[in-house]
Amino acid sequence: MIDSHTHLDACEPPDAELVAAAERAGVGRMLTVGTDGASCRAALAAAEAFPQVYAAIGRHPNEARGFDDGDLAELRALAAHERCRAIGETGPDFYRDHAPHEDQARAFSAQIALAREVGKPLVIHTRAADEQTLAQLSAEADGVSVVMHCFSMPDRLQECVERGYAISFAGNVTYRSAGDLAAAARRVPQERLLVETDAPYLTPQAVRKERNQPAFVVHTLAFLARLRGVAVDELEAAVERNAARVFGW
Repeated sequence: MIDSHTHLDACEPPDAELVAAAERAGVGRMLTVGTDGASCRAALAAAEAFPQVYAAIGRHPNEARGFDDGDLAELRALAAHERCRAIGETGPDFYRDHAPHEDQARAFSAQIALAREVGKPLVIHTRAADEQTLAQLSAEADGVSVVMHCFSMPDRLQECVERGYAISFAGNVTYRSAGDLAAAARRVPQERLLVETDAPYLTPQAVRKERNQPAFVVHTLAFLARLRGVAVDELEAAVERNAARVFGW
C-alpha cells in the first residue's frame, strides 16, 4: 500500500514511529511533502533516513508571499536530490488568502516550469480556485505529469481525466458530508487513482477522533474499494502500480 501525500514533519510522533506504524499497516511507500524551505529539507532528511519515504519539494500557495528567483533557486537545488520524486504542492488557494494572488500565480508558474525542467510530476494544491488552477495548468503545464492532490473539484472531474491527470483522494472522501467527492471517486478510471492521507490532516471517518498518520491510508483505500465494488487487494495493487508509474519509485 502507498500514501501518495503526507507531511511527516507536521505529525506529532517522531518519523521512526510513523514509518513503523505505517509498515505494520502494510504501507510500504509514502511521499512526504515540503511546503517551504525548512519543511522541504525535513522531507529530504526523512527520505534519506527511511527507504519507505520519498520527498516532494515545493512552495505551498499559503507560503508564496514574495516568491522570487532566490526561492526558485532553492527549490531547484533541493529538487536535484535523488530522493525527490515530485515538485509541489503548488497552486492557488483563494480560501485562506495568506499570500497575494499574483505571488501565488508566480510561484505556481515557476514550479510548473521546474517540474518540466527536472522531469518530475507536479503536485497540485487548489482551494476555492478551480477555474484559475485549470486555466494556468492548461496554459503552462502541457506535457507535465500532474497529480491533483486531495481532489476537491468533483464537477470538473471529467476535464481532469481527459487531461491525463492523476486523481488523489484523502480521508475527507470518507466523510458523510462528502457525497459529491464519493461520487467522483466512484467514476475515476482505475489507472488514474491515487490514495493519500494528507496527514496530519483529514483523518478518515473510521478513525476520525485520532490525529491522522500514514498508516491510516488503509481506511481510505477500504472505503474506496467498497464504493467502487472491488476487492481491497485489487484496488491496492492498482494504486501501487499507479504511484510507481507517477513517482518512479
